[in-house]
Amino acid sequence: MDIFRNDVLAGKNILVTGGGGGLGKEIATALSAKHAKVHICGRRQAMLDETAAAISETTGHKVHAHACDVRDADAVDAMIEGIWQDQPLTGLINNAAANFISPTKDLSARGFRAITSTVMDGSFHATLSCGKRWIEQGLKGSVVSNLVTWVWTGSAFVVPSAMAKTALHAMTMSLASEWGPYGIRLNATAPGPFPTPEAWEKLNPLPDTQSSATNCDTIPMRRFGQMPELTNLITFLLSDGCDFLTGQTIAVDGGQHLAAPSTFADLTNLTPDQWQAARDAIEASTAKSKAAQKQG
Repeated sequence: MDIFRNDVLAGKNILVTGGGGGLGKEIATALSAKHAKVHICGRRQAMLDETAAAISETTGHKVHAHACDVRDADAVDAMIEGIWQDQPLTGLINNAAANFISPTKDLSARGFRAITSTVMDGSFHATLSCGKRWIEQGLKGSVVSNLVTWVWTGSAFVVPSAMAKTALHAMTMSLASEWGPYGIRLNATAPGPFPTPEAWEKLNPLPDTQSSATNCDTIPMRRFGQMPELTNLITFLLSDGCDFLTGQTIAVDGGQHLAAPSTFADLTNLTPDQWQAARDAIEASTAKSKAAQKQG
Protein backbone atom coordinates (compact mmCIF):
# COMPACT_ATOMS: atom_id res chain seq x y z
CA MET A 1 0.00 0.00 0.00
CA ASP A 2 1.34 3.41 -0.99
CA ILE A 3 0.73 5.86 1.86
CA PHE A 4 2.83 8.86 0.75
CA ARG A 5 2.49 11.62 -1.80
CA ASN A 6 4.55 10.95 -4.91
CA ASP A 7 6.73 14.00 -4.21
CA VAL A 8 7.22 13.44 -0.47
CA LEU A 9 11.01 13.22 -0.94
CA ALA A 10 11.34 15.93 -3.59
CA GLY A 11 14.52 17.91 -3.00
CA LYS A 12 16.17 15.06 -1.06
CA ASN A 13 19.55 13.72 -2.19
CA ILE A 14 20.08 10.22 -0.80
CA LEU A 15 22.86 7.62 -1.01
CA VAL A 16 22.00 3.91 -0.67
CA THR A 17 25.05 1.73 -0.02
CA GLY A 18 24.82 -1.80 -1.38
CA GLY A 19 22.21 -0.46 -3.79
CA GLY A 20 22.97 -2.73 -6.73
CA GLY A 21 20.59 -5.53 -5.78
CA GLY A 22 18.46 -7.12 -3.08
CA LEU A 23 17.02 -4.84 -0.41
CA GLY A 24 19.21 -1.97 -1.58
CA LYS A 25 17.67 -2.00 -5.05
CA GLU A 26 14.16 -2.14 -3.58
CA ILE A 27 14.90 0.77 -1.26
CA ALA A 28 16.49 2.86 -4.01
CA THR A 29 13.49 2.24 -6.28
CA ALA A 30 11.04 3.31 -3.58
CA LEU A 31 12.97 6.51 -2.81
CA SER A 32 13.31 7.42 -6.48
CA ALA A 33 9.57 6.89 -6.95
CA LYS A 34 9.03 9.55 -4.29
CA HIS A 35 11.10 12.04 -6.32
CA ALA A 36 14.33 11.77 -4.30
CA LYS A 37 17.60 12.15 -6.20
CA VAL A 38 19.09 8.71 -5.53
CA HIS A 39 22.69 7.53 -5.60
CA ILE A 40 23.60 3.85 -5.29
CA CYS A 41 27.02 2.40 -4.60
CA GLY A 42 28.60 -1.05 -4.61
CA ARG A 43 31.67 -2.81 -5.95
CA ARG A 44 30.41 -3.82 -9.41
CA GLN A 45 30.01 -0.91 -11.81
CA ALA A 46 28.26 -2.94 -14.51
CA MET A 47 25.66 -4.24 -12.06
CA LEU A 48 25.16 -0.76 -10.62
CA ASP A 49 24.70 0.75 -14.07
CA GLU A 50 22.14 -1.92 -14.94
CA THR A 51 20.26 -1.35 -11.69
CA ALA A 52 20.35 2.45 -12.05
CA ALA A 53 18.99 2.22 -15.59
CA ALA A 54 16.20 -0.17 -14.51
CA ILE A 55 15.16 2.07 -11.62
CA SER A 56 15.25 5.18 -13.80
CA GLU A 57 13.05 3.50 -16.38
CA THR A 58 10.58 2.46 -13.67
CA THR A 59 10.39 5.79 -11.83
CA GLY A 60 11.23 8.32 -14.52
CA HIS A 61 14.00 9.82 -12.37
CA LYS A 62 17.72 9.47 -13.02
CA VAL A 63 19.60 7.28 -10.54
CA HIS A 64 23.36 7.78 -10.14
CA ALA A 65 25.70 4.77 -9.83
CA HIS A 66 29.07 4.86 -8.06
CA ALA A 67 31.55 1.98 -7.87
CA CYS A 68 33.01 2.04 -4.37
CA ASP A 69 34.23 -0.50 -1.80
CA VAL A 70 32.73 0.77 1.46
CA ARG A 71 35.46 -1.06 3.39
CA ASP A 72 37.94 1.55 2.08
CA ALA A 73 37.51 4.77 4.08
CA ASP A 74 39.41 6.90 1.56
CA ALA A 75 37.33 5.55 -1.35
CA VAL A 76 34.12 6.26 0.53
CA ASP A 77 35.19 9.81 1.35
CA ALA A 78 36.22 10.46 -2.27
CA MET A 79 32.87 9.17 -3.54
CA ILE A 80 30.89 11.31 -1.11
CA GLU A 81 33.01 14.37 -1.88
CA GLY A 82 32.22 13.87 -5.56
CA ILE A 83 28.50 13.66 -4.82
CA TRP A 84 28.74 16.69 -2.53
CA GLN A 85 30.34 18.83 -5.24
CA ASP A 86 27.14 18.47 -7.26
CA GLN A 87 24.69 18.64 -4.35
CA PRO A 88 25.05 17.86 -0.62
CA LEU A 89 23.43 14.65 0.50
CA THR A 90 20.41 14.97 2.77
CA GLY A 91 20.19 11.29 3.64
CA LEU A 92 22.23 8.09 3.87
CA ILE A 93 21.01 4.49 3.90
CA ASN A 94 23.59 2.11 5.39
CA ASN A 95 22.52 -1.03 3.60
CA ALA A 96 25.75 -2.66 2.37
CA ALA A 97 26.12 -6.02 4.09
CA ALA A 98 27.62 -9.49 3.93
CA ASN A 99 26.56 -12.60 5.81
CA PHE A 100 26.48 -16.39 5.74
CA ILE A 101 25.69 -19.10 8.29
CA SER A 102 28.57 -21.04 9.81
CA PRO A 103 29.57 -22.63 13.10
CA THR A 104 31.73 -19.97 14.71
CA LYS A 105 34.49 -22.50 15.46
CA ASP A 106 34.93 -22.97 11.70
CA LEU A 107 35.29 -19.27 10.86
CA SER A 108 38.62 -17.90 9.67
CA ALA A 109 39.85 -14.42 10.51
CA ARG A 110 39.38 -13.56 6.84
CA GLY A 111 35.77 -14.75 6.90
CA PHE A 112 35.10 -12.73 10.05
CA ARG A 113 36.55 -9.56 8.53
CA ALA A 114 34.72 -10.08 5.23
CA ILE A 115 31.49 -9.54 7.13
CA THR A 116 32.44 -7.04 9.84
CA SER A 117 34.48 -4.80 7.53
CA THR A 118 31.51 -4.36 5.20
CA VAL A 119 28.75 -4.07 7.79
CA MET A 120 30.43 -2.17 10.61
CA ASP A 121 33.43 -0.41 9.07
CA GLY A 122 31.67 0.45 5.82
CA SER A 123 28.66 1.93 7.57
CA PHE A 124 30.84 3.96 9.91
CA HIS A 125 32.96 5.27 7.01
CA ALA A 126 29.87 6.49 5.14
CA THR A 127 28.21 7.92 8.26
CA LEU A 128 31.32 9.82 9.31
CA SER A 129 31.97 11.13 5.80
CA CYS A 130 28.43 12.55 5.58
CA GLY A 131 28.25 13.65 9.21
CA LYS A 132 31.40 15.75 9.22
CA ARG A 133 30.23 17.60 6.09
CA TRP A 134 26.78 18.25 7.52
CA ILE A 135 28.34 19.62 10.69
CA GLU A 136 30.93 21.77 8.91
CA GLN A 137 28.29 23.26 6.59
CA GLY A 138 25.50 23.62 9.14
CA LEU A 139 23.20 21.23 7.27
CA LYS A 140 20.62 18.83 8.64
CA GLY A 141 20.89 15.17 7.70
CA SER A 142 19.31 11.78 8.27
CA VAL A 143 21.00 8.37 8.49
CA VAL A 144 19.04 5.12 8.40
CA SER A 145 20.90 1.84 8.94
CA ASN A 146 19.46 -1.54 7.97
CA LEU A 147 19.99 -3.86 10.95
CA VAL A 148 18.44 -7.10 12.28
CA THR A 149 16.46 -8.07 15.36
CA TRP A 150 19.52 -9.99 16.58
CA VAL A 151 20.86 -6.66 17.89
CA TRP A 152 18.69 -7.33 20.94
CA THR A 153 19.29 -11.07 21.31
CA GLY A 154 22.47 -12.07 19.49
CA SER A 155 22.32 -15.12 17.23
CA ALA A 156 24.26 -18.34 16.95
CA PHE A 157 25.91 -19.23 13.63
CA VAL A 158 25.94 -15.62 12.34
CA VAL A 159 28.18 -14.19 15.06
CA PRO A 160 30.19 -11.73 12.88
CA SER A 161 26.98 -10.23 11.50
CA ALA A 162 25.33 -10.11 14.93
CA MET A 163 28.39 -8.34 16.35
CA ALA A 164 28.65 -5.85 13.49
CA LYS A 165 24.94 -5.02 13.37
CA THR A 166 24.89 -4.56 17.15
CA ALA A 167 27.77 -2.10 16.79
CA LEU A 168 25.64 -0.07 14.36
CA HIS A 169 22.74 -0.20 16.83
CA ALA A 170 25.11 1.37 19.37
CA MET A 171 26.34 3.91 16.80
CA THR A 172 22.74 4.90 16.07
CA MET A 173 22.01 5.64 19.72
CA SER A 174 25.39 7.25 20.42
CA LEU A 175 25.45 9.64 17.46
CA ALA A 176 21.78 10.52 17.87
CA SER A 177 22.84 12.08 21.16
CA GLU A 178 26.15 13.52 19.97
CA TRP A 179 24.91 14.92 16.66
CA GLY A 180 21.38 15.87 17.71
CA PRO A 181 22.39 19.50 18.39
CA TYR A 182 23.43 19.78 14.72
CA GLY A 183 20.03 18.65 13.45
CA ILE A 184 21.37 15.26 12.37
CA ARG A 185 19.12 12.27 13.02
CA LEU A 186 20.14 8.62 13.13
CA ASN A 187 17.67 5.76 13.13
CA ALA A 188 17.68 2.11 12.10
CA THR A 189 15.32 -0.53 10.84
CA ALA A 190 15.45 -4.15 11.98
CA PRO A 191 13.69 -6.17 9.28
CA GLY A 192 12.52 -9.70 9.86
CA PRO A 193 12.53 -12.12 6.92
CA PHE A 194 12.24 -10.21 3.64
CA PRO A 195 13.53 -12.88 1.23
CA THR A 196 15.90 -11.82 -1.56
CA PRO A 197 17.61 -14.44 -3.76
CA GLU A 198 21.31 -13.81 -3.03
CA ALA A 199 20.88 -13.38 0.73
CA TRP A 200 18.62 -16.43 1.00
CA GLU A 201 21.21 -18.60 -0.78
CA LYS A 202 23.66 -17.90 2.07
CA LEU A 203 21.24 -17.88 5.01
CA ASN A 204 18.99 -20.73 3.95
CA PRO A 205 21.26 -22.90 1.77
CA LEU A 206 19.69 -26.28 2.53
CA PRO A 207 16.23 -26.79 1.02
CA ASP A 208 15.32 -29.47 3.60
CA THR A 209 16.45 -27.44 6.64
CA GLN A 210 15.17 -24.10 7.90
CA SER A 211 15.94 -22.01 10.97
CA SER A 212 13.53 -19.85 12.94
CA ALA A 213 15.16 -16.79 11.37
CA THR A 214 14.02 -17.78 7.86
CA ASN A 215 10.75 -19.52 8.65
CA CYS A 216 7.47 -17.64 8.38
CA ASP A 217 5.80 -20.17 10.72
CA THR A 218 7.66 -18.49 13.61
CA ILE A 219 6.17 -15.10 12.72
CA PRO A 220 2.89 -14.29 14.52
CA MET A 221 1.49 -12.88 11.26
CA ARG A 222 2.43 -16.18 9.52
CA ARG A 223 4.02 -14.61 6.45
CA PHE A 224 7.21 -12.98 5.22
CA GLY A 225 7.56 -9.23 4.96
CA GLN A 226 6.53 -7.41 1.80
CA MET A 227 8.96 -4.81 0.45
CA PRO A 228 6.60 -1.80 0.64
CA GLU A 229 6.23 -2.47 4.38
CA LEU A 230 9.96 -1.86 4.79
CA THR A 231 10.34 0.93 2.24
CA ASN A 232 7.36 2.84 3.67
CA LEU A 233 9.14 2.95 7.02
CA ILE A 234 12.41 4.09 5.46
CA THR A 235 10.62 6.76 3.43
CA PHE A 236 9.04 8.08 6.63
CA LEU A 237 12.39 8.15 8.45
CA LEU A 238 13.97 10.17 5.62
CA SER A 239 11.05 12.57 5.24
CA ASP A 240 10.40 15.89 6.94
CA GLY A 241 7.52 14.33 8.86
CA CYS A 242 9.55 12.94 11.79
CA ASP A 243 12.20 15.52 12.69
CA PHE A 244 11.85 14.66 16.39
CA LEU A 245 12.51 10.94 15.89
CA THR A 246 16.11 9.89 16.43
CA GLY A 247 18.20 7.18 18.09
CA GLN A 248 15.66 4.43 17.44
CA THR A 249 15.98 0.94 15.99
CA ILE A 250 12.53 -0.10 14.76
CA ALA A 251 11.67 -3.75 14.20
CA VAL A 252 9.53 -4.53 11.16
CA ASP A 253 9.17 -8.29 11.50
CA GLY A 254 5.51 -9.11 12.12
CA GLY A 255 6.30 -9.56 15.82
CA GLN A 256 8.72 -12.43 15.22
CA HIS A 257 11.38 -11.37 17.73
CA LEU A 258 8.71 -11.07 20.44
CA ALA A 259 7.20 -14.51 19.89
CA ALA A 260 10.07 -16.71 18.75
CA PRO A 261 13.87 -16.87 18.80
CA SER A 262 14.06 -15.27 15.30
CA THR A 263 17.67 -16.43 15.24
CA PHE A 264 19.69 -19.32 13.83
CA ALA A 265 20.12 -21.04 17.21
CA ASP A 266 18.02 -24.06 16.19
CA LEU A 267 20.66 -24.98 13.60
CA THR A 268 22.51 -26.53 16.54
CA ASN A 269 20.88 -29.80 15.50
CA LEU A 270 22.53 -29.91 12.06
CA THR A 271 24.87 -32.85 11.52
CA PRO A 272 28.45 -32.41 10.25
CA ASP A 273 27.32 -33.68 6.85
CA GLN A 274 24.56 -31.08 6.72
CA TRP A 275 27.00 -28.32 7.65
CA GLN A 276 29.31 -29.48 4.88
CA ALA A 277 26.41 -29.38 2.44
CA ALA A 278 25.60 -25.86 3.65
CA ARG A 279 29.23 -24.77 3.14
CA ASP A 280 29.22 -26.24 -0.37
CA ALA A 281 25.99 -24.41 -1.24
CA ILE A 282 27.29 -21.10 0.17
CA GLU A 283 30.60 -21.47 -1.70
CA ALA A 284 28.68 -22.12 -4.91
CA SER A 285 26.60 -18.99 -4.34
CA THR A 286 29.74 -16.95 -3.64
CA ALA A 287 31.44 -18.30 -6.76
CA LYS A 288 28.40 -17.33 -8.82
CA SER A 289 28.53 -13.78 -7.42
CA LYS A 290 32.27 -13.49 -8.10
CA ALA A 291 31.80 -14.72 -11.66
CA ALA A 292 29.16 -12.08 -12.22
CA GLN A 293 31.50 -9.49 -10.71
CA LYS A 294 34.29 -10.43 -13.14
CA GLN A 295 31.91 -10.23 -16.09
CA GLY A 296 31.03 -6.70 -14.96
